Amino acid sequence: MARTLQPPSHRRRRSTVPTALAAGTTALALAGTGLALFAGGASAAVGNLLANGGFETGGLSGWSCTGTASAVSSPVHSGGYALQATPGSSDTANCQQTVSVLPNTSYTLSGWVQGPYVYLGASGTGGTDPSSWSSQSGWNQLSSTFTTGADTSTVTVYVHGWYGQGAYGADDITLTGPGGTSSPTPSSSPSTSPSTSPSSSPSSSPSSSPSSSPSSSPSSSPTGPTTPPSSGLPAHALTGYWQNFDNGATVQRLRDVQSAYDIIAVSFADATGTPGAISFTLDPALAGKLGGYTDADFKADIAAKHAAGKRVVLSVGGQNGTIAVNNTASADNFANSAYALIRQYGFDGVDIDLENGVDPVYLAQSLHTLQSKVGPGFVLTMAPETIGMYSTTGAYFQLALNTKDILTVVNTQFYNSGGMNGCDGKVYNQGTVDFITSQVCTHIQGGLRPDQVGIGVPASSRAAGGGYVNSTVVNNALDCLAKGTNCGSFVPPAKWPTIRGAMTWSTNWDAANGNDFSTNVGAHLHAMP
Repeated sequence: MARTLQPPSHRRRRSTVPTALAAGTTALALAGTGLALFAGGASAAVGNLLANGGFETGGLSGWSCTGTASAVSSPVHSGGYALQATPGSSDTANCQQTVSVLPNTSYTLSGWVQGPYVYLGASGTGGTDPSSWSSQSGWNQLSSTFTTGADTSTVTVYVHGWYGQGAYGADDITLTGPGGTSSPTPSSSPSTSPSTSPSSSPSSSPSSSPSSSPSSSPSSSPTGPTTPPSSGLPAHALTGYWQNFDNGATVQRLRDVQSAYDIIAVSFADATGTPGAISFTLDPALAGKLGGYTDADFKADIAAKHAAGKRVVLSVGGQNGTIAVNNTASADNFANSAYALIRQYGFDGVDIDLENGVDPVYLAQSLHTLQSKVGPGFVLTMAPETIGMYSTTGAYFQLALNTKDILTVVNTQFYNSGGMNGCDGKVYNQGTVDFITSQVCTHIQGGLRPDQVGIGVPASSRAAGGGYVNSTVVNNALDCLAKGTNCGSFVPPAKWPTIRGAMTWSTNWDAANGNDFSTNVGAHLHAMP
């Protein structure tokens, strides 16, 4: 979970990159050194299809940019030059170029970036357009893969920042794969649309500029029943993430999680060496902090929570998660390994918090397989970052729609976001009632039922880099959405009395903040009709 833009809101013990991904990274590294580089053309050889991907001409040849952009000699990732661009209040400083590709062919996009909210992606692929982003002061690599459609002959690669944020840098951008049959020139009217979502790896998000209102209808339809199986949860549920690590928040045994929480998401499952497969191990350092905490203790705590009417799910991903489910084999691996953990520990389901990208087709396939194994009590929750649910064309929104028949709740992280457009097309700043309610409106208008939508906020100002709100703001947002009262300047176009609830990162930070969230939001939520 990218629950913060500053440490130490959360960390992961370890992360094992799947073998296939590691091999892809090696290939990208070779491409980045300049081996077999060429810019499109009739050749079908595999190489970097981008012209001047390292900006080593000392200029922007090959790229078409908006706003303030130039090739600079410092800071650079490698070589003598890199791109530096500064977004404006109404411009993302988008740089792009269009290249020739082959249909029904796999490509890998990679680049090194630094600065606040840098996005790297491709559009016009004929399939799921890839996109990834990061917000780090040092150079870090973004990478994603995609397969072109049957009629696709060109794709447009772009890199951009975010409205009103500081300057970003980009260097060593590569699109590897076979070239097409022509050499397109850069577009004369570059798009400024942010088409990505959260991630430090492939993901997607807004396909339109923040001054365009998100789509009001889903772009895909779920199969099966429209109402998820019964999970035994109350009509309005409070969700909290329990940290299986110590990052400065109050350490807890699972039994210590505040009684107001109806759904407890155990954070996090780990990747394994098998693509798509996950594992889970109690953190030995945490056990030491608690004076000893064994698997038997943990299982007993889950059983005790069950006896109290609670549900416990295993959260998959987090800010540093590297679990990729992007083909049939990895989908099977995910479902089988998750089911084994559910049987081993007694989890009720899974929470999807993959901030390094999701494949909405194969992951949905895997989740349906998992649900069929678990049965009608299966609980499926999600916690995408705000930008991942900005548009129905985004991969995370697509995943939610593709699993709508088994989905319990999407608790979007309404923080670490800056200002974003609501469903009315107006910009609202994070940390306000208007931001929360206008984003929830987008989710419901996009095709999710109100009972599948929740509010995600940090439990304290220390739990996130921005967007913290106190419990009164959360309660006002719930009232606004359910009853049309206590709204800010934005008033939803309808009342949604079945709005599912609220979520926080984390139960540990809640405890460190005097239990403000669970005490006040929990009581308010459970009193709602």
